[in-house]
Amino acid sequence: MSMNDDEPDEDGGGFDAEDWTRLTPFTGAVATLDDVQARRAVFALGDTDDPRPIVMDLPQPVIWWDDDGEQAAVAVQAETHLGPDGEEMEVLGLILPDGGGAVALMEDVDLVDASDPTWRDLVTRAIDPSAAYED
Repeated sequence: MSMNDDEPDEDGGGFDAEDWTRLTPFTGAVATLDDVQARRAVFALGDTDDPRPIVMDLPQPVIWWDDDGEQAAVAVQAETHLGPDGEEMEVLGLILPDGGGAVALMEDVDLVDASDPTWRDLVTRAIDPSAAYED
């Protein structure tokens, strides 16, 4: 452990359309609260049954459809859980361009390639809102 391990990343942990691959995925296990507190994982679900990691290539660019519309994100964590009603939930841990984290259901995202023009535009607008007004 170096002296700088407790200091925040200079860039705030976000990404742009060119450097998203440097994000560290959480794979091979179901995240615990300790993983979230140590910033190794985005989420840990406690009140579910049969939690398992989803095998998929991570990090993965996605377009997340939330209440505010579409947002660019990168999935860094993927798990499947059975909810209280026994229904399977595929849950993703997302990193947003500004470095924030979010949790989304797989059904609320579109998996895209990093060359997808919509994803790239959403990333650019998230980093620089004034870019939305440029032609």
